Amino acid sequence: MRGRLPNWFVGLSFVSPWVVGFALFMALPIALSLYYSLSRYSLLDEPLFIGLTNYRELLGDAVFWKSLINTVVYAVIAIPLGTALALLVAWLLSARVRGQSVFRALVFLPSLVPLVAAAMIWSWLFNGELGLINNVIDGVLRPINAALGTDWRGPNWLGDADWVMPALVFMSIWSIGNTVVIYLAALQDVPVALYEAAEIDGVSPAGRFWHVTMPMISPVILFNVVTGIIGTWQVFAVPYIMLGPTGGPNRAGYFYTMYLYDKAFPFGEMGYASAMAWVQMVIILALTAVTMLLSRRFVYYRAG
Repeated sequence: MRGRLPNWFVGLSFVSPWVVGFALFMALPIALSLYYSLSRYSLLDEPLFIGLTNYRELLGDAVFWKSLINTVVYAVIAIPLGTALALLVAWLLSARVRGQSVFRALVFLPSLVPLVAAAMIWSWLFNGELGLINNVIDGVLRPINAALGTDWRGPNWLGDADWVMPALVFMSIWSIGNTVVIYLAALQDVPVALYEAAEIDGVSPAGRFWHVTMPMISPVILFNVVTGIIGTWQVFAVPYIMLGPTGGPNRAGYFYTMYLYDKAFPFGEMGYASAMAWVQMVIILALTAVTMLLSRRFVYYRAG
């Protein structure tokens, strides 16, 4: 019809808010970050292009490697342990028992606590002298020490470099409520007919869990593992609050994102921090790609 706007113009008008928002707040910052990673940029002066110098300096930066290794160790321990425990808790909460909804709410409740508040609470709990955790451990060890003549005590969780990482991993397990809820939904979606068929064939409960439940919820496990990889490589707030900017003794809790933040703002080396951000993105993409490739052998997608 004469005077009617073209369809392509109408379509662009509808999507223009998203396109403009993406261009201004996503595409442009990403492009600038890539340019800054190839520049010497202190936020106060104009960026000076220096090519791959920032990336070469990363290879010889001892603190960079320390933060990288800490993050890898944390991810290697926290992701499998958190996945296994979340699966176990979800399986237990799927049982039909009295007070089921109360137990589910209690498991999910810690994930609602703000990170800053949670970090402060756990700092007090992990206190080597007055913390509740060590008080419980000392109470358990007291009769053993009396019988054996020893003086075993709870560790100095946040003051000993050997115990910082176990403390952070232990705290990460405390907030598995969101993952448990996802697994609960997946468990309820497993067809009952498969369990009945396996039971008729004489499969044990453990066998039913391994050969029926695990394959049926494997896509959900893959999703949680991928999000876990992304989350552990971006951990920042909890160790920063609990251990301070240095990451505790001997930088035992100094993570990759903490060093990136320090380089960007306290030290004002935005170009160096941008290079670290791109390395971080490449690592996350590579780990995600490897996980997706390996999932072809272990993840089962139900037809229909």
